[in-house]
Parts: sequence; structure tokens; C-alpha cells
Amino acid sequence: MKKKIVVIGTGYVGLPVALFLARAGQTVIGVDINENIVRAINDGILHIKEIELQKIINEPQVRQNLKAQPIPCEADVFLIAVPTPIDNRKKVAEMKYVREATESIVPFLRAGNLVIMESTVPPLTCRNVITPIVEKSGLVVGKNLFLAHCPERILPGDIFHEIVHNDRIIGAVDQTARDMAQEIYKLFVEGNLYQTDDITAEMCKLMENTYRDVNIALANEFAAVMEGLGIDPMKAIALANKHSRVNILKPGIGVGGHCIPVDPWFIKEVDPENSRLIFTSRLINDEMPYRIAGKIRHALRDIPNPHIVVIGASYKANTDDIRESPALKIVNLLKQEGYRVEHFDSLVPGMTYSSITEICQGKDCLIILVEHNIVLDDLKKYYKEICSSLRNPIILHFYSEDNEQYFK
Repeated sequence: MKKKIVVIGTGYVGLPVALFLARAGQTVIGVDINENIVRAINDGILHIKEIELQKIINEPQVRQNLKAQPIPCEADVFLIAVPTPIDNRKKVAEMKYVREATESIVPFLRAGNLVIMESTVPPLTCRNVITPIVEKSGLVVGKNLFLAHCPERILPGDIFHEIVHNDRIIGAVDQTARDMAQEIYKLFVEGNLYQTDDITAEMCKLMENTYRDVNIALANEFAAVMEGLGIDPMKAIALANKHSRVNILKPGIGVGGHCIPVDPWFIKEVDPENSRLIFTSRLINDEMPYRIAGKIRHALRDIPNPHIVVIGASYKANTDDIRESPALKIVNLLKQEGYRVEHFDSLVPGMTYSSITEICQGKDCLIILVEHNIVLDDLKKYYKEICSSLRNPIILHFYSEDNEQYFK
């Protein structure tokens, strides 16, 4: 049966969900406080750089079924997909946007409605924060109003594939809400749908990203130890990974994005006593930009007033997403210390460049912080020309698996 679904927040999470629901024949209202985003959606313009998603928004059925507006309206289903950033001073979840989004739908809630929380939140949020707000409507969760937590699983740069093929977790206090939410996700998800309670669903999302954070921290700590011993971290890790039950991740310049450097803090927030490893891993990964800046200082110690070219601003390779980017932190640290830095990124709007050879002309050092495929290809193809264009042929490329091929 066709339903009317209001999606609160039309960013990296909410907009793809809205597109796929509209494609599945549902009437979808995308709600965003940013009037430019509302206008862009109604004009069929995607503000997220994803080729496949742009194709979907251009489909006639999607254009017919999807509309955007700045405020909610009555509907059958309300899906909340707003950011939950970290309070950087207190290191706790900033719940302002979640609360405001939930408050905004209260006047429009009716008996039988389903509210889905996709935003990543600390455990107990659905019970202690969302439920009291939505029950201001006079309805009761689990009786005549239904609440589910279905944490997003989206990877910037590959949203189209991820949102369709990833398995999803559906959590709720009552079975009715779980079944109702499952019917919504069955409209476009081809992965498995697993039902559980709301607290478990909240925790699973945090565990997924914390697992990555802790293992990245382990790789970074291994790298620090090996550098102190004077051995190549990448060679040693590759050899250790020859063991059938070992899979050490690649060390890096830090951890960025909207999830991995944020979500572990939500676990520490609810139980600091039992999250000591998680806390230590966060400290290790947050320290990496300072360590990398220190390595750059050391490499340039004999060059007076060096002029540096840095390539890479996004938080990971092959995306234009700069949220929580360690590359930006490194560049800011260098600038604060008085270095002359020119910063480029082939994928980030406003930071593109003509060619690596040209931007390196007369500079002292080239630093690669983010390994976009296009950057690696250019380095391999034009390495000699790039070295010739540099005044001092210093190229720094941290933890690259390709070092032996062209960084000699």
C-alpha cells in the first residue's frame, strides 16, 4: 500500500533514503531547514556528488513522488536522519538536531504513525529522549504510536550500492513497530533485515564504527613502534598479514568522516568505566595529525622558509567529503607554525588544480595526504617531471603501499 513518508534531514543519509522510497512508488516529503537544499531537490539537482543518485533523481517517477519543503506535514511515516555531531569540549553527543527534528513532527503525529530514527545516537536515546518528545502528541509509544531505530549504513562515495545491498538492523521495543519498519525497508533494501530491540540497534551501529577505530589505532600504534625501531611499517604489516587469522589495517594520517571519529565517544558517554580501550584508541587516532605534522617538520628542518604543496583535503580517498578530515587538521597545524602551504584536492570544489607538475613548480616539497586514484595515477605517470619541477625534490607520502614503485 502506498504511504506518505516524511524524511527529516536531506543530507548524506536522508536524501538517498528519500530517493529510493520515491523510486519505490511512495509519496515522499523531504524536509530540510536549508532553503537552498529544498530548492535544489525540487529542481532535480543533487547536492551530493553521486552519479547513480543523480540518475535516480532524474527519473520521472522520482520527480513525481518526491517533493521538498522546510517544515513537516501529516504523514504515515516519519523518518529522522539528521546529524549527531560530537561536542568537542565535553566529548558527548550533541543532540540538538535530533531533538529539534523530533519536536518538529509532534504537531503532525496521528494514531498509527511510525517514527523511524536513522540518526546515529547513544544507547537509550529512543527510550529516554525520543519517546518523551513524541508522546507530547498525546499518543503512547507501543500503543498507538510506533517508534523504531534503524541505524544508517552509508558509505560516502558508494552510497548507491551501500544503501541497497547492506544488511540493516531494525530495533524497537515492540514487535508491531519492528514489522512496520521492516515493510518500509523492504521497499528498497536487498540485504538482510534483522530485528532486535531498540537499545541493541543503537549499540550495534556504534560498535561497527568503534571496531574500525580501535583497529586503525592498533595499526597506527604498530607503525609508531616500528618507526622507532627503524623498520618499514608497511612491509612488516604485509608480512604479519600473511598469517591466516591476522588482518592488520593500514596505518594513516588520522581518522575522519561523520562516523568513525565520533561514534566511539557515544559509548564512552554511557559507560566510561568499561570503555577504556575505546577511549585510548580515540586518543591515538586523534593524535595522528600532530604526529604527521611533526614528521613533515622533521623532513623540512634544513630548508629555510619552505614552500609546501599539499594534495588531499577529504577525509578519505576518492570522495569529496571533508567532514572531520585529518588532512585539514594537518594543514592548519602547519600554517599555525608559519609554513607557506598551498592546499589542493582534485575532488573537493574550490581546491582543484591543473596538474601536479604545474602546482609543484618552484616549490620545496610535495606532501600527499589523501590517496585519490587520480593522484596516484599522476604520480606514477609523471614522477620524474614532478621531481624536476620542485626546487627541492622532497615528496612525502605517508604509509603508501606504492612507495617502492616510485618514491625512491
